[in-house]
Amino acid sequence: MLREAFKSGNEKKLDARRRLKINEIFFSLQGESLTAGAPTVFVRLSGCPLRCRYCDTPYAFHEGRWMGLNDVVAAVAEHQASYVTVTGGEPLTQPACLPLLSKLCDLGYQVSIETGGMLDIGTMDARVVRVMDVKTPGSGESHRNLWGNVRHLRHSDQVKFVICDRADYDWAKRILAMHALDDRCPVLFSPSWRELKAERLAEWILEDHLPVRLQLQLHKLLWGEERGR
Repeated sequence: MLREAFKSGNEKKLDARRRLKINEIFFSLQGESLTAGAPTVFVRLSGCPLRCRYCDTPYAFHEGRWMGLNDVVAAVAEHQASYVTVTGGEPLTQPACLPLLSKLCDLGYQVSIETGGMLDIGTMDARVVRVMDVKTPGSGESHRNLWGNVRHLRHSDQVKFVICDRADYDWAKRILAMHALDDRCPVLFSPSWRELKAERLAEWILEDHLPVRLQLQLHKLLWGEERGR
């Protein structure tokens, strides 16, 4: 009986690395990051332990269906694109996310991941561009930032701050200097949708000569909050 229980436990672990709970797979223009505007296939995984107050994809917390790795890759291939972004939710909560990233890289895709920064980013395939959030106080989740991730950042990665107000901006400015983030990789400041005007954030960045890029959510400017865009 113990042998059977051990076998069953191992099978569950193997199964967790062979399939993913997928919220949606869709083809659109990249709305954020340094590849904004590029036709991209998005693989949105289900599940997230964070509850940022500005989250625009709460439907990804629970909704989704299980798919095998090969089925996910086949669905991506249907869109005939060069770029693939794995997002969520928080994609790193699923063990099969790492094998998926490597498999997509092996197939020649230019792969990025969007992660909330509260789970270790150091174990994923080095070919993947990591777009990592640093959660500001305005998100309600700044206490969840895993600061050890900073040492894993490479020049090919990107760090993103979603700024809700002036307090968030001042906090992000301190974090930028404290960790010398702009020496590690490009840093993006994005105004929280419907909370902070982009022109106000732009003025602050220019006044302080910050070594960051202003990022707007292109997909929302084009299609509003339409799902799958």
